[in-house]
Amino acid sequence: MSVFVASSSDAGGVWCRTDTHLVSVYLNRSVRLDLIFPKEYDASTERFPVLYLNDGQDLERLRMTHVLQAVYQQKTIQPFVLVAIHCGDRIQEYGVAAQADYLNRGSKAGAYTHFVIHELLPYVQKHYRITNDPAQAVFAGFSLGGLSAFDLVWNHPELFGKAGVFSGSFWWRQRGLNEGYSDDTDRIMHARVRQTKRPQGARFWFQTGTLDETDDRDHDGVIDSIDDTLDLIAEIERKGFRWGNEVQYVEVKGGFHNPETWSAVMPQFLVWAFGKQK
Repeated sequence: MSVFVASSSDAGGVWCRTDTHLVSVYLNRSVRLDLIFPKEYDASTERFPVLYLNDGQDLERLRMTHVLQAVYQQKTIQPFVLVAIHCGDRIQEYGVAAQADYLNRGSKAGAYTHFVIHELLPYVQKHYRITNDPAQAVFAGFSLGGLSAFDLVWNHPELFGKAGVFSGSFWWRQRGLNEGYSDDTDRIMHARVRQTKRPQGARFWFQTGTLDETDDRDHDGVIDSIDDTLDLIAEIERKGFRWGNEVQYVEVKGGFHNPETWSAVMPQFLVWAFGKQK
């Protein structure tokens, strides 16, 4: 059952529907979806590009409506529909679908993937004019939600053409640091990239902040968040992806691991994901 509450903002160029709930068999819970539409949606019969966003409950802290108003007013992006997915048990539902971490966190990541593929996408494509063209479908997230977004796009390029990862949890590991851990073999996502085929047509955008954390497990003077992200990008490049065109990386000097930092860089990501063709 879905309950819709609509509000509009002509000046801002967006209008939104909130309090949409989708009952998931895979997750055994009701999943709230917040959808934000461009003003062009109401009068159009076309299907729109789409951004699926993990941690949809953080839209206010991300100041997403303000961000969208700004980029639409600047006319730098194509109109798109935002589908913000509220998390449930994020420590278990977000992660790498193929493997939980060494503390069994991410044990429901496979179920979350099934929810996205078999419940979420069919639902929104049936009820809204949202594209089923993977080239126009983007999945993004923050921290663990970013790890989840990358995993979904890497493994399902037939559904999603782009991934946006803000401060991704690429430290996700299969062995504790005091259990013989090695960067070379124990970071789960890095190993998955090495072991799987290149996802044809996919593109990736990464962000970190220099103040994401203070941990530096290899004592090289670079925090783990940056090291893990750059190492993953190196693995992707070994699969033949080209820096700049198919892979982009933004490092925010003084950026923290919080929605305020991610909000500040969100316009840059949206232009990358939905920028108008010159």
